[in-house]
Amino acid sequence: MPRWRALPDELDPQVREFAEQLRRLVDRTGLSVAAVADRTGYGKKSWERYLDGRLLAPKGAVVALAEVTGTPPVHLTTLWELAERAWSRSEMRHDQTMEAVRISQARAALGEFGPPPDVRESDVGRLAVTPGVAGPAGVSPTIPRPSGGEPGDGVGPRRATLFLAGVVGVVTIAVGAFLLTDGGDPKQAVGNTGPSSPAPAAPSTLPSGVLCAGSDCTGRDAEEAGCGGDLATTATSATVGTALVEVRYSSTCGAVWGRITPAAQGDEVRLTVGSVRRTGAITAPGDTIAYTPMVAVKSAAEATACAVLASGQQGCTP
Repeated sequence: MPRWRALPDELDPQVREFAEQLRRLVDRTGLSVAAVADRTGYGKKSWERYLDGRLLAPKGAVVALAEVTGTPPVHLTTLWELAERAWSRSEMRHDQTMEAVRISQARAALGEFGPPPDVRESDVGRLAVTPGVAGPAGVSPTIPRPSGGEPGDGVGPRRATLFLAGVVGVVTIAVGAFLLTDGGDPKQAVGNTGPSSPAPAAPSTLPSGVLCAGSDCTGRDAEEAGCGGDLATTATSATVGTALVEVRYSSTCGAVWGRITPAAQGDEVRLTVGSVRRTGAITAPGDTIAYTPMVAVKSAAEATACAVLASGQQGCTP
C-alpha cells in the first residue's frame, strides 16, 4: 500500500508541487508523520492535512520541517510563498463564484428578464408576478407552451395547471433567494409590521489558512484552525520537572491554548480561563507534545496552564 494518498485533482499546480516536496523531505528522513509532529511542534493531524494537500502548511511549520530535515529554509519557504499565493487565488475564485450566484439570484428575483415569452397574458394576471429564470450568462430560457390538447378535452387544462404550478414554484424560490441575499425588505414580503432585528456584523477578513476568530475558535484545534505557527506566541510558561508548560496565544484568532513539551505518556496539560477548563494529554507511546483545545479570550492574561505529570509532579504558569 502506498504511503501517501493521491493529492486532490483540483489542487493548483504550485500547491501540488509544494505538497509533493514536503512528502519527499519526509520520505528522505524516514520519519513517521507522528515523529515529524513531535520534532516540529505541530500536531499529527495537522501534518496529515498538510501532506495530503487538504490544508496549506503555515510558514512556521515549513521552517520547522526544514530544520528537522536539514534543508536550507530559504528554498522551501520560496516554494511555500508561491503555494500560498496560489492558495489565496483559489479562495478568491471561490468567493467570486459565490458572488456571481448571489447576483444571478437577485436579478432573477427582481424580474430583470421579464416573464417567459410563452406565458399567456391571462396567466400572468392570475399569478400576479412571474419573473423569468436566469440561465447561463444571463440568458432567459424559453419555457415551451403546453401542447397536445384542445380546449374542452381535459388534457390542455391539466398541462396548463402543471405549467402554472411550476412557475409558482420558481417564483417562490426566487423570492426566497432575493430575501436571503439582501435583495428585499422581509417586512414587505411577509406583511410583518413589527421591528426587524439588525443584521449581524460581517466577520473581518482572516489571513489565508486561518479558519476561525474569537468565540468560533473555542473548542477547536489550534493547528488545524491555522492559529499556530507564526501567528502564536508564548504568553507565560513554567518548568515542571523536565517538562515545559505554556499558555500559547494567537492575537489573530483571539484565543489561547495550553501546551506541554517534552512530555511522556500519561502527562497532562490543563488550561483554565475563568470557569472554562480544557485538557490535553499524552496518550500514545513516543509522543512528546500535547496541547489543549482553544478558548477565546480578550487577553492572554486571563489564562493559566498547569502540567500534571504521570510522576505526580504538578505546576502552573504564573
